[in-house]
Amino acid sequence: MLIDVRTYRCRPGTLAAHLALYEKHGKAPQTRHLGQPVAFLLTETGDPNEYIHIWAYEDAGDREARRAEMWADPDWLDYLRRSADLGALESQTNRLMKPAPFFDEPTRP
Repeated sequence: MLIDVRTYRCRPGTLAAHLALYEKHGKAPQTRHLGQPVAFLLTETGDPNEYIHIWAYEDAGDREARRAEMWADPDWLDYLRRSADLGALESQTNRLMKPAPFFDEPTRP
């Protein structure tokens, strides 16, 4: 299993508009290719302008293939254009992580 932890920071005052744009234009094409995220999280304490989403893949090849399909999707590219026009995103940090050797992966329904 490969876990992709993605942390985004929006300019102050723009998080709600950015998330609304994602919900309307980005969520459908992204989940069409990547499936549902493990989590999509808003900050309860800490930086109120940050949010995190976490995706699970079988391995690096699975991640690469699914993300390539997403980047070839015109609906995803339209969302990226709209997001750039909104100008809310300030920074992004991605971490690819793997489970510890003693961790038993949860079974999928």
